[in-house]
Amino acid sequence: MSETMVKICGLQDVEVLKSMKRLPLDYVGFVFAPSRRRITSEQAAVLTAQLADWQADKAPEAAGVFVNPELAELREIMTAVPLGVIQLHGQESAEFCREVKLAFPQVQVWKALSVVSRDTEQALDSHSSLESYAGVVDALLLDTYDPQGGGSGRTFDWARIPHFQQAAAAYGLPLFIAGGLEPGNVSELLAGYAPDGVDVSSGVESGGIKDIVKMTAFVERVKQS
Repeated sequence: MSETMVKICGLQDVEVLKSMKRLPLDYVGFVFAPSRRRITSEQAAVLTAQLADWQADKAPEAAGVFVNPELAELREIMTAVPLGVIQLHGQESAEFCREVKLAFPQVQVWKALSVVSRDTEQALDSHSSLESYAGVVDALLLDTYDPQGGGSGRTFDWARIPHFQQAAAAYGLPLFIAGGLEPGNVSELLAGYAPDGVDVSSGVESGGIKDIVKMTAFVERVKQS
């Protein structure tokens, strides 16, 4: 079994990012969508520049999180910020994801899917189906439905995960899990469902600020599982 990938999202502070250099992270996320964690392209450029100081074989990929962006917005940000991942967290269609992939062929495109009910057939955004993203995106991410596009800090019904894992595996797509994860529950998620990756933000914060103690505990529990 391959090692579970870890993404810590919603980074805003240079000193916090510097404190994370020893953590074996796979991705760090920067939010460009409306959120209390939103940053500008100028701020993101300063933050991502810090990754050059990490050991080359340990530097995580930078992921940008967007909600229903225009292609022009993506082009503007990609000009200023060296993102390795464009994470689309809104109601983006498979057709739009394809446009993004064609515009930035060197970048991974991830599509977040919202779990909106306990009914499997209603689990995805009304604009999409899992199958339509096959061959279009590089990874899928399951998150708790939130009208703002994510970052609710709430878990969804994890019993739903196997349905998506089976479908994602059929198309060769890694599946990340987000939504309400924190050091106290991530081991349970890994033991029960063994996702390809996990994505955490508010669960490793104290008072709205990333907490190096919580981040370290989270990463250790994932990587040692």
